[in-house]
Amino acid sequence: MGITELLTPLLCIILIGLLVLIALSVRVVPEYERGVVFRLGRLVGAKGPGLFLLIPLVERMVKIDTRTVTMDVPAQEVITRDNVTVKVNAVVYFRVTSPTMAVVQVEDYRRATWQIAQTSLRNVIGQSMMDQLLQDREQINETLQHIIDEATEPWGVKVSIVEIKDVELNQSMVRAMARQAEAERDRRAKIISAEGDFQASQKLSEAAEIMGREPGAMTLRYLQTLTEIGVEHNTTIVFPIPIDLISEFMQAWDRPKSPKSNE
Repeated sequence: MGITELLTPLLCIILIGLLVLIALSVRVVPEYERGVVFRLGRLVGAKGPGLFLLIPLVERMVKIDTRTVTMDVPAQEVITRDNVTVKVNAVVYFRVTSPTMAVVQVEDYRRATWQIAQTSLRNVIGQSMMDQLLQDREQINETLQHIIDEATEPWGVKVSIVEIKDVELNQSMVRAMARQAEAERDRRAKIISAEGDFQASQKLSEAAEIMGREPGAMTLRYLQTLTEIGVEHNTTIVFPIPIDLISEFMQAWDRPKSPKSNE
């Protein structure tokens, strides 16, 4: 057996081994991911997107998704500051801004963010009043976002939006709030009616004062009222006649007759 015949299988084995090593070293990372590379256990850095090579058996890569993640926070039964029991759930939007920190600083950044969102939701709702929870939800969302984002910042995670989805109350509390809302509406209606009566009385008082200063104003008002009544289809109208309208006629009737009339 010649040397050539011995080298041919060996060269084939070496070539196959090189092809396998090249295949193991080639990595392709999509645009929305980053590859965190470790060399013999030490952090090298994040690579990608695109094609790059790793040293086989020496370097290891962990892929991290950098897209925005939508995470549901399950309903939490919380007692508000005014001792009302509610069930509240929320949704959190976050993304990884530092892939190396998301791998090195925390074991599972998704689970860690989920846990801190649950805890923060209970704490913030527990410090809020029931009316504030129903009316100032936007402010509570901003507070939650700030707290969760501050807690996840060392992990390279950015929390952009936190939204409370549903607030569930028991039936007794719903009925009590309905009675309270109805009482509040009645109170406002009575206040508006009283304010209207007060303003109307002020205007009537001013009108009476003006008519008292001007004797002819009452006469004009009397004639206007007669005109308005005449529009209606009434058969009998009893209307008082002011004395000042007929006083001049009565005075003329009581005057003595002139001398010409005696002749």
